Amino acid sequence: MTKQQKELLYLPLGGAGEIGMNFYLYGYGKPGEQEWIIVDCGITFGDDTAPGVDVLMADPEFIAQNRHALAGIVLTHAHEDHVGAIPYLWEQLQCPIYATPFTASFLRRKLDETTFKRAARITEVDLGGTVKVGPFDIEYVSMTHSIVEPNALVLRTPLGTVVHSGDFKFDPAPVIGDVANEKRLEEIGDEGVLALVCDSTNVFSPGTSKSEGALLEPMTEVIGRFKNKVALACFASNVARLETIARAAHANGRAVAIVGRSLRRIEEVARENGYLKDIPNFIDEKDMSFIPDDKILMICTGSQGEPRAALARIVAGDHPHVNLGEGDAVIFSSRVIPGNERSIGRLQNALVRNGVSIITDRDAFIHVSGHPAQEELELMYDLVRPEIAVPMHGELRHLNANAELAVECEVDEAVVIENGEMLRLAPGPATIVDTVHTGRIVFEGNRLVDLNSLIQRSRTRVLYNGSAVVSIVIDQKGLLIAEPQITTQGLVLDEGDEDLMDDVVDAIHGALTKMDRASKKDDQAVNEAVRIGTRRCFKKLLNKRPIVDVHVIRV
Repeated sequence: MTKQQKELLYLPLGGAGEIGMNFYLYGYGKPGEQEWIIVDCGITFGDDTAPGVDVLMADPEFIAQNRHALAGIVLTHAHEDHVGAIPYLWEQLQCPIYATPFTASFLRRKLDETTFKRAARITEVDLGGTVKVGPFDIEYVSMTHSIVEPNALVLRTPLGTVVHSGDFKFDPAPVIGDVANEKRLEEIGDEGVLALVCDSTNVFSPGTSKSEGALLEPMTEVIGRFKNKVALACFASNVARLETIARAAHANGRAVAIVGRSLRRIEEVARENGYLKDIPNFIDEKDMSFIPDDKILMICTGSQGEPRAALARIVAGDHPHVNLGEGDAVIFSSRVIPGNERSIGRLQNALVRNGVSIITDRDAFIHVSGHPAQEELELMYDLVRPEIAVPMHGELRHLNANAELAVECEVDEAVVIENGEMLRLAPGPATIVDTVHTGRIVFEGNRLVDLNSLIQRSRTRVLYNGSAVVSIVIDQKGLLIAEPQITTQGLVLDEGDEDLMDDVVDAIHGALTKMDRASKKDDQAVNEAVRIGTRRCFKKLLNKRPIVDVHVIRV
């Protein structure tokens, strides 16, 4: 390739090597002069490895530094792991946003809570429509998924066409919306496709992901088993599931209430865009007390054990309008997202402890995935017939398995890359040409910080090792004139540890004694000696390395 020759690039900053936090870049132009678009800009949620963190997202440093060359953000659908980072990152990016009507409506409501809601311009694209964003001619192809209006994106450039699958499945009976536009995908395949960047989430699942339309009958039967209050936890964004649940509840003579802010938001957006039009308005949680227990079904947020979601608050007795107890039931119409096993287990154990019956997808056919199983992936490869397969949306094991499947489907070339690796798709063979900074940033209180920042590292250390604050009063010669005062967190028992604290005090005395006269006159040197001596003592006594802060008062 000559220095002046244009190139087509693909660069994932999130979503390649993990499930969630989708953030993909496509670039076109001469080296160093490319124009870029972002496809999806999502979040993932904190777990036990990130204490105090609710929301994580990909670090946008590379594209934020190249904001002058950023033509726009193009969204495939409205799931949080595809759009949820926009309220946090848009001010760093400041570019137009493109989405189909449902996604646009959903995002506007999220941006209403920001200070830049008027500045963030959202352009609505019709279902099956086209739009030009920078150097890319983009076509939206309607797919099916666990949310309405999911789209594959066809990115056309002079160097070739890329199909970005988004999250998809081939559902023959999707309940809401049309079936996936297989005919259009095949026509695009006939035109010639350079690369397919493809969802890998369910690559280990044989067969198909089953149809949303198949859930109504078993859901109706399961709800009919119970005579008291029934709550059903599902992903708030699955509008088709809301309709299925509503029909199953009505078949059992139950009215439907929704419990949780995100569910209310989704209902509003769905009805605004013409969905749920044959379903009566859901009851507000404040009005449920007027309805007998055997005549109500509650749809709740919190299927993944999220601590601030409605179901967790109900279990903790912290919800102002809803309670669950002996003889009630909770149906989990959702899959377990990897990493959430412990939080879901805690939630379900708490429900059982309160006498609540639990039904999960292990007990009954009450959930289907929104992602393609092996036969659906094979169909996608057969329809699109790309020259290159680039797996995305999965951990490394998912990406490798998807690449192997693509080769079995006679794709000429399958390339596995992870976040931060820049892949040149054309001209020439697919080649990694650069590696850029990538990582995770978190929303900490009211600010964005790096996941590996001092504040996050310190919090993790305190979580596992505790902390201690040592206050010492010394004279001008560096001699103690009062016993050191020690305050600990997460180290000392409420009672019975007097001997341990005596040992720590002795260690502080020892650290000061070992100092020479000149060092004792230096407050910083005294601070460091006491800090190290205190940490070593806790390491010896408790096998812990706490964070130690020392306050030196010289009189």
